[in-house]
Amino acid sequence: MSKLLYVISSPRGEQSESRAIADEFLDAYRQSDPSVEVDVLELWTDTLPVYGGDGVAAKMSVFAGREPSGDQASAWAEVQRIFSRFDAADEYLFTVPMWNHGIPWVLKHLIDTISQPGMVFGFDPATGYEGLLAGKRAVVVYTSAVYYEGAPREFGTDFHRAYFNDWLRWAGIHPVSEVRFQPNLVTSDADAGRAVAKASARALGNRFALSGRRAA
Repeated sequence: MSKLLYVISSPRGEQSESRAIADEFLDAYRQSDPSVEVDVLELWTDTLPVYGGDGVAAKMSVFAGREPSGDQASAWAEVQRIFSRFDAADEYLFTVPMWNHGIPWVLKHLIDTISQPGMVFGFDPATGYEGLLAGKRAVVVYTSAVYYEGAPREFGTDFHRAYFNDWLRWAGIHPVSEVRFQPNLVTSDADAGRAVAKASARALGNRFALSGRRAA
């Protein structure tokens, strides 16, 4: 049985384009494999720790090979709590709408909270970073209202998909499958693009279930 963490970074609820597409993936996956366990992380309502001075100090203590203590230890325990939930998953489903050419700040908050030494990454002065989340796979739903691949710069720049895909790679998560609906506002055929994205998501959900059964 696989465990999937569904990370929702849109605050729009049922009005969210990215969530509607991701739900199609999840519905198809569950229909094909009812045994999949799903944990839903709503980044706008689930509480994440404020990763501030004590957390950063704790991180640097760990980098130096020391055990955090006092307020640092408390901050580090909160980071470990969130990471443990993230790490418990075998698979991930992310909704990632474009915000100001990048990702929503709540998703960046999650990334900055869990991207810690000994959790998401290891580091060697000679060889550099090593992603520690190998063996996990992800599906990412990317949406944007105005930006589209190949668009003139007047329509935006992709610090969105480029950044998040690179973070997944850096963390060791592979393979990464994408479903994209871009643009979904300044287009004359939004309904057609929406239908294609949802169909792609459902097909991907079926493939995930099939590959999971083969692996088992």
